[in-house]
Amino acid sequence: MKDILFIKTSSLGDVIHHMPAVTDARRAGPDWHLSWVVEEAFAPLARLHPGIDEVIPVASRRWRKALPSPATWSEMRQFCAALRARRYDRIVDSQGLARTGLIARIARGERHGYDRASIREPMASLFYDVCHKVSRDLHAVERNRQLTALTLGYEIEGAPDYGLSRARFAAPAEPYVVFLHATAQARKEWPAANWIALGHSLNERGFEIVLPWGTEAERARSEEIATTLPKARVPDRAPLDQVARLIAGARGVIGVDTGLLHLAAALAVPLTAIFAGSQPKLTGPVGAGPMTVLGTDGAPPSLDDVRAAATSYQP
Repeated sequence: MKDILFIKTSSLGDVIHHMPAVTDARRAGPDWHLSWVVEEAFAPLARLHPGIDEVIPVASRRWRKALPSPATWSEMRQFCAALRARRYDRIVDSQGLARTGLIARIARGERHGYDRASIREPMASLFYDVCHKVSRDLHAVERNRQLTALTLGYEIEGAPDYGLSRARFAAPAEPYVVFLHATAQARKEWPAANWIALGHSLNERGFEIVLPWGTEAERARSEEIATTLPKARVPDRAPLDQVARLIAGARGVIGVDTGLLHLAAALAVPLTAIFAGSQPKLTGPVGAGPMTVLGTDGAPPSLDDVRAAATSYQP
């Protein structure tokens, strides 16, 4: 049996983009032991993948905010001990950052990652025993798949498979559409007035609008949109496995370039993607479900274009 360690810690979209590589590895090695180091907030999502045997949470985001605390250093020591408890045949750092390279160096085993020309932080390649060249012009999903295949010695076959099944979640009785309006980058946003107008159109067709959120600013914007609509709700903040259930039950998802958009694509939920401040070629949604991708960096889609795409959603 091979012991394999994946390092892909964050952010949400990056974690989801790594899932097809995990599926590929599981098919190549049905008896391999697959472990995954991932940021603690995304651990519930990583555990949804049926091919993963062990999830090792890391709290680097939280630790950075409380480095002087003795409790932080105690947690860091516990993480290192958990990481070094097993010797791995292969370690795959598909994140390619200095901090994830350091995690790879702490772990025991043969360390693989991108070469200097293939990653955003070339210094990370210094932490690897073996470096691989993978084009930066490829979509993130394909980069992860190629690096993992090169590391573990198999050929990639078929379309990306995230390992997630929408069918595992029970379908709700009342039809709803999820609006993913929130993003950490203002340039990727779509105007609130457009979301409101789109919500009215979908309400008239019998859909409730559901507006999940992750930060207080996002909650406030969700509530601002919801209060203007006859039929809308803002759910409580929930762990990502519960958010996955919410998205899986939707009749459709409409969203900007954000991590939950990629979760909808992974679950093959009917999807309309709105791009305003980024390019879908490199980070757009990839999945097997019905999908419409509108707009690009500097040229967001019109309300009419998005409304037309949403006519395919069935109550």
